[in-house]
Amino acid sequence: MPSPTEPVSQLRHVRIVECGEPLVDFLQECPALLLDKPRFPYRRETLARRSLAAKLCQAAANLPAGFKLAVLECWRPQHIQKRMHLGVRRRLRARYPDWSDTKLVRMANTLSAPLNPRVPPPHSTGGAVDLWLCDPDGNHLDASSPYEILDPRGYRFDAEGLTSEARRHRQIVWNALTPAGLTNYPSEYWHWSYGDQGWAYRGGHPNAIYGPITPDGYVPDPADVSDAPLQFIER
Repeated sequence: MPSPTEPVSQLRHVRIVECGEPLVDFLQECPALLLDKPRFPYRRETLARRSLAAKLCQAAANLPAGFKLAVLECWRPQHIQKRMHLGVRRRLRARYPDWSDTKLVRMANTLSAPLNPRVPPPHSTGGAVDLWLCDPDGNHLDASSPYEILDPRGYRFDAEGLTSEARRHRQIVWNALTPAGLTNYPSEYWHWSYGDQGWAYRGGHPNAIYGPITPDGYVPDPADVSDAPLQFIER
């Protein structure tokens, strides 16, 4: 299992000084991005903070020829985050029945951000993005072998035992995103951010610039507002 490299107990000390930047449609802002093939049983929004969208566009331009970035999700409403966190806790409890409640919560918080008012989930700020490296047709390129995609042993960006191909694909993403100003959450190779508390913590910035945000007039799909868990790994 990945270690809790950015525990809530540390992130809560990072101040949020909200800059007021709006959410924009990242696909309109950056046509070079792809939207990952549908895999979620809830309505996805193609929203991100304006600066994150611009930085993703810069990152897409940094890629070598023959590669694309496919975005799974940027902004995520908190009611979906709550269901995803519940799903992770239930999956871990079933897989590791001998874990103490303390260890279960700690590891669940590593894989899925809890709804903590002092440490808002990264996706709820509009400053986080989950993405994959793809070919021009949107087909995922291997970034996890020899591990299955849901095997926690391969989650860390620097996971041991990766094939040369998987490591090369991760490095291509790193080389495209870091010059654009994004930082990677080290326990999830697919999770990057700009402006949130994790970004500030990793980069030693005096504060985060994005707090939780909800689009004006946003109305959730009634089918998505539920207490049922969602079985996904994204933070």
